[in-house]
Amino acid sequence: MLIECCLDAAVIRGVIRGRIIAVGTSLKAANITARFSPAQTQEISLPYVSLPRQLQSHSMPSNIPATRMPSITPSVIIETHGCKLNTADSQRIARDLITAGFTIAGEAETPDVYLLNSCTVTHVADRKARQAISAARRKFPDALIVAAGCYPERDTETVAALAGVDLVITNRQKPEIVARLSERLAIKPALNTARKSGLNPNGDVFDPMLSLLGRTRASIKIQEGCDQVCAYCIVPTVRGRERSVPVAEIVDQANQASERGCKEIVLTGTQLGSYGFDMEGTSLPDMLRTLLRETGVQRVRVSSLQPQEITDELLELWSDSASVRLCPHFHIALQSGSDAVLERMRRRYTADGFLSAVRRVRDAVPGVAITTDVIAGFPGETDEDFENTVAVLEAAAFADLHVFPYSARPGTSAAHFGEQVPDQVRAERAAAIRELGARDFRHFREALAGQTHTVLWERDDPADGLTANYVRVRLDPQLRTGRARANAIEDVILGEFNDGWMMATPA
Repeated sequence: MLIECCLDAAVIRGVIRGRIIAVGTSLKAANITARFSPAQTQEISLPYVSLPRQLQSHSMPSNIPATRMPSITPSVIIETHGCKLNTADSQRIARDLITAGFTIAGEAETPDVYLLNSCTVTHVADRKARQAISAARRKFPDALIVAAGCYPERDTETVAALAGVDLVITNRQKPEIVARLSERLAIKPALNTARKSGLNPNGDVFDPMLSLLGRTRASIKIQEGCDQVCAYCIVPTVRGRERSVPVAEIVDQANQASERGCKEIVLTGTQLGSYGFDMEGTSLPDMLRTLLRETGVQRVRVSSLQPQEITDELLELWSDSASVRLCPHFHIALQSGSDAVLERMRRRYTADGFLSAVRRVRDAVPGVAITTDVIAGFPGETDEDFENTVAVLEAAAFADLHVFPYSARPGTSAAHFGEQVPDQVRAERAAAIRELGARDFRHFREALAGQTHTVLWERDDPADGLTANYVRVRLDPQLRTGRARANAIEDVILGEFNDGWMMATPA
């Protein structure tokens, strides 16, 4: 391919895999030739992309003056690990990039930028991040590989030294992602008003749901950071002190999500129950009332609470007939059913207090699903401590649970505790809890057979989705008609439990 340009510049700046490829009056690289007259004084930038592929997909329009290069729009793949808070961050990053003129690449496409929004809650999460980066470098050898999120926030130097990493962005630097990528790609970001109006730069219809990164639900961060400093947890280090997002900003984000077509928003944070402690005259119940009053989003899901944060005022919102938009799903982290272990963890409740909160939620919210997290093998956990945890799990009969073998995190106090439980014992206890959890998972769902529930369909082939009480549903294959259901809410009758799914027929 030959491109001839007369530019008002004697300087060409092009960066491929981090290297300056030309400075001067001519450029030959990747089958591209640019020629300049000696008197030219204007500057152009060639972005960090696989130039032949990109330029071959962007023909030179006839109305482009000879003094300009064609516009190239960088594409980005965002991979997200970890919690719903990271999902909210990734969706926000996607919106910012789209607004700045980037595109979100599809699964089958080769991106110019691969961005990993990482987790570091366990050593397994760290390993998963390293594996993802290595896989991305092999799959996308010419892409800019960006490691972002909690792992680089905790250990910037180690992540920066990983083979294949081109750019590191910590949690604190996430607001700068557009600027950092634009600088590295040698492009100038600008507010893309076409994207805001629903068009892409070429004038084609733009899918506003792209910023959800393949999801139908929008995650909205209402709170960041944690002041509790549990003995095992690295989150205060990588997320900082607690701070609440202003109510008006949450309402605005929810309305924007609804305008883009979202039927459900998920409110995320590290300590949702303490929302508003740093602002005058507001709290989590106050914020929820305002959100329900000033938005039209059909479903609102609260992602996680601690038992001591579940108050009568909060539960009244789910009991109020005007608040049917609140999803009947509570995620309440247990971590351990042993009071001795909970104290060493620096959790702020007892096993009895936890079970009391579970009973109060079930009494107040008919049909509610309650899910939880458990840590197996925390330092000093005895056989009796473990048996106490099992007893609490059996009494609570959770709809689902996540269990993690204890993982020592550098920078946490528990990493220095004595009586570390052997790895094999941690694994055995985690396996026993998973078996118990699988039993209750099935029992909860089998009890729903014959009931009518609303489902938010997430995809069409196969047609599957999520009920308001967080049960995965799949449409009976014999009833698939080819009608598009993705991102639609529909009443269904739940049938049999099959391989982790509840089968359903339209009501």
